[in-house]
Amino acid sequence: MRIAMLGTRGVPAAYGGFETAVEEVGQRLVSQGHRVTVYGRSTGEQAPREHLGMKLVTLPALRTKTLETLSHTALSAAHLGATRRHDVAFVFNAANAPLIPMIRSRGTAVAVHVDGLEWKRDKWGAWGRRYYRMAEQVAVREADALIADARGIQDYYTDEFGIQTDLITYGTKILKDSPTDLIEGIGLVPGHYHVVVARFEPENHVDVIVEGYRRSGATMPLVVVGSAPYAAEHTERIRRLAEGDARIRLLGGVYDQRMLDQLYSHALSYLHGHSVGGTNPSLLRAMGAGTAVVGWDVVFNREVAGTAGLYFSSAAELARSIEEVERYPFRFRDIGELMQERARERYDWDAVTECYESLAAKLARGYSTRGMSSGRRAQSAWSVRNPQAADAARG
Repeated sequence: MRIAMLGTRGVPAAYGGFETAVEEVGQRLVSQGHRVTVYGRSTGEQAPREHLGMKLVTLPALRTKTLETLSHTALSAAHLGATRRHDVAFVFNAANAPLIPMIRSRGTAVAVHVDGLEWKRDKWGAWGRRYYRMAEQVAVREADALIADARGIQDYYTDEFGIQTDLITYGTKILKDSPTDLIEGIGLVPGHYHVVVARFEPENHVDVIVEGYRRSGATMPLVVVGSAPYAAEHTERIRRLAEGDARIRLLGGVYDQRMLDQLYSHALSYLHGHSVGGTNPSLLRAMGAGTAVVGWDVVFNREVAGTAGLYFSSAAELARSIEEVERYPFRFRDIGELMQERARERYDWDAVTECYESLAAKLARGYSTRGMSSGRRAQSAWSVRNPQAADAARG
């Protein structure tokens, strides 16, 4: 099959979960004999034309918070329409749904990976939230298939729109005997620090994590990895919270994958504040590295980490959890091993790719969910069944 993947920053993956999924799934589809085209955003540097067998098309985007994704996907859709017809297009992010008719106009079937409940994020103003709600409805009406990466997201679309989605999670690497040279080079002692890796957005609760850590009697440092291009105010809040506490180290954005692997692998605990998304790749990466998880208490995180994780919903609760981790380090190293085994069993990239390939084959044969839902919202039972996730998502 000829398969296109668009709506992300592209590959090589250096930014987020969508990009990692495109890289891992795309290269495996190529190894199965499919021709895969990946659309990515230009960065000002010379871009490669191929990566791991995938053909790369690099196009510009408007560098604003509200238009970057949509402007780039619009150019990608136009380019796709001017080339030889692809059998299937995987479009990432429901925000791109208004472009589905342009992609389908050449007879290409379209599956949309809807991501999380973006319209509930505080970073979007009133118009942004309205747009995301509208885009969800367009995706439901116009896409030939919808992909949800967590059962909680799948339940939301079933309850809200009465539409069937394909549940396809992410995979993760299983890391064993990871080296320590890079983290030791920045003064960290393996097994003697806590780490959080997240974009600095309100729904990721990095500020709550920093505040909770400050309240704790922890003796091991907190390493904070992350930044946000369009969240200067929230970034400044995190910086102010960390000021004056020598135990807290703000590393900013880290894109060296070897460094990230070592940071995940050798932390005593991974602190995870994400509340709005589905299956989160950072959480999976920590589990694949064999690190114990202390996560924000929502249905998405419990679905992934299971009963072995610790969960918090306030700075005070997190402070107690951090102290417990440091009080019983050997117990939490054992929990990390359980997390890794769970990741190995449930979140395998080969199995994920099989799901994408199977869906692509169905779509190429004519399968479609178009017409199965009007796109009108029902009075949703999702928030009734998942009150913690709904409350957290509202901020």
